[in-house]
Amino acid sequence: MARRVTIARLEDHPNLAEILGVLAQLAHVDDEHLEVLARSWRNTVAVAEARRKALSPDSPLIIEVLAAFDAVAALYADDLAGGHDFIRVDPATANTALKAIRDAIAAAYARPILSRGEYASLLSAWRAVFPRPTVREPDLGPGAEEVKRLLGLLPSLAGRCHDDAGRRVYDGLLVHAMTLDEEAHSGAVSQAFDAAVRTGRRRVWTLVRRSAAEGLGRFCTDCRTPHADGPYDDERVLELCADAACALLVQDELSSGDASTLTAPLRHLIPLQRTGD
Repeated sequence: MARRVTIARLEDHPNLAEILGVLAQLAHVDDEHLEVLARSWRNTVAVAEARRKALSPDSPLIIEVLAAFDAVAALYADDLAGGHDFIRVDPATANTALKAIRDAIAAAYARPILSRGEYASLLSAWRAVFPRPTVREPDLGPGAEEVKRLLGLLPSLAGRCHDDAGRRVYDGLLVHAMTLDEEAHSGAVSQAFDAAVRTGRRRVWTLVRRSAAEGLGRFCTDCRTPHADGPYDDERVLELCADAACALLVQDELSSGDASTLTAPLRHLIPLQRTGD
């Protein structure tokens, strides 16, 4: 029977370095890594039993583990679907590789309740690619600081129900989203994604968009409830901000016109930035 270990926060996890090492590497897994992971993964009876224990309801921070699984599925969605010219790995191979990745995540979180052999078996394929835990930031391109600054500003909009400045910024973004030239904007997004593919930042593109969604999707710390804005309005603002962040991600490869089209909404965030200074 698996022993129960209560851990309330990730910061208190005794295997924190390994967890961060696995999660931080996800954006750095390239096509060659996927091939090695797929070749190295084995679903033996022992591995299956270790996985069952690692994913049991009593496993430490199991909700965070499942959220990480969702993030992995989103990060490699194109690889799993196939059918795109930029996909170089067979979807079946990618699917097997993701099983190895999920086993590594589960093992890292569940280390306190796993035996040494169980832990090693779940991490075996991952170790074939990443022998030691290493925390590296994703490649956010030459404009990395601008990308991080924008993503860092978005959570400030969570308090817009009480903060007049935040409300003005949100409303300004919404007006921009409702009045933009959709054809020009869509064309610029397409050019930006092509640039992400060329520069090897395709998966980081997805990571940036998920970070934008997480920042904008936070509840107000005072209300602790969802905002009253319509879901379609929220979606429009999110897409606008995510497109701007992705444009900054590949701005070194974009024409000035496309970059301007996608980053124009940033002027609505300038007052918010000054408010926080």
